[in-house]
Amino acid sequence: MDYRAPKGTTDVIPAQSYKWHYIESKIREVCALYGVREVRTPVFEHTELFLRGVGDTTDIVQKEMYTFEDKGGRSITLKPEGTAGAARCFVERKLYNEALPAKMYYLNSPTFRYENPQAGRYREHHQFGIEVFGAPQASCDAEIISLAWAVIQGLGVKKLTLHINSIGCPECRPKFNEALKSYFTAHVDELCDTCKGRLERNPLRILDCKSPVCKAIAEGAPKCIDNLCPDCKAHMEQLEAYLTRLGIPYEIDPMIVRGLDYYTRTVFEIISTDIGAQGTVCGGGRYDGLVEQVGGPAIAGIGFGMGMERLLLVMESLNLLPEEPVVTQVYVASLGEEARGPAFGFCNELRLAGVRADMDHVGRSLKAQFKFAGKIDAPFVAIVGGDELANGQVKLRNMATREEELLPLDTAATAIAARLAE
Repeated sequence: MDYRAPKGTTDVIPAQSYKWHYIESKIREVCALYGVREVRTPVFEHTELFLRGVGDTTDIVQKEMYTFEDKGGRSITLKPEGTAGAARCFVERKLYNEALPAKMYYLNSPTFRYENPQAGRYREHHQFGIEVFGAPQASCDAEIISLAWAVIQGLGVKKLTLHINSIGCPECRPKFNEALKSYFTAHVDELCDTCKGRLERNPLRILDCKSPVCKAIAEGAPKCIDNLCPDCKAHMEQLEAYLTRLGIPYEIDPMIVRGLDYYTRTVFEIISTDIGAQGTVCGGGRYDGLVEQVGGPAIAGIGFGMGMERLLLVMESLNLLPEEPVVTQVYVASLGEEARGPAFGFCNELRLAGVRADMDHVGRSLKAQFKFAGKIDAPFVAIVGGDELANGQVKLRNMATREEELLPLDTAATAIAARLAE
């Protein structure tokens, strides 16, 4: 049998993992500046959580979820997004009894959607996400947008655009939905089959359809931004004022509704113009009713998700990733079988001193050990054995200059560590 990774999945091999580590470290630095702490939730949840939170009229629930029945007869779903699980955690762990707002992030959280793989998007992909519970003010909307902006710009990506919209609240949304339904009913024969089903249940979803015909029809549809209640309108105006104060350029995009039913008021996307049509690297918004929907108190929420693969694609296309760091700083070569024990001990001493060290575990000759050290780009080789070992010394060779020097074996590890730290 020809074993291959399932379609829509990929491996991160050791030579690539440093790229992920680099991005993750930058993300953690920014989150710390904003007082956001990490949360880790299960990779699967009860299916009902997503039916209630994400919405049974969304493409995710209808077409894309990986759902199965476990051995106890329970319906389980691999999480297709991170917010519903974070909200469930917030409620189940009674975090609403702690100091609010609760600011949390998840990093490299695997998410699963059965869809056609695209550039930077897989059936199993990974997300960095922020969730904030208990902050209803527009200043929090601006703050998490600022956090996302800081992460992306801090990684060197400059060609960014922020698109914002408001999709209203339970007070003004029903009236807007009726206006949408009236508009799209006049075009019902032209809509795709999926949107015909959405027309009665959730006409707002039609604005998110990817069909060129439906998108063209939606261009003439009523705009939610023009039908907001006074509170939602004031919230949007406050958000714009905060973004202006932050110096973050934005444009109002009435076609942004996001793909999930839990959103209210603010929705936004950050788009990179460097990777073509699939340029959205971050999307999110406010979900003030979600905590209540999953069994908690009426507490405001807002967050975003950022695809790690998509972000990595942008950085690779712009040559923003650093060179792979040196994996092995000192390769310890042993001269003869009698030197393997002392070499093993010296290698451990180097590691205890903070030096990235490695040695032969295959039984190579000294010549082959040097050749291997060259393959892994080790800048130094420490030779243990022969007369030097008998005299309590180790020979250190600089692989670039070929220069060699003798160091006392008992102090060589600390001496080498100090030199590398210079």
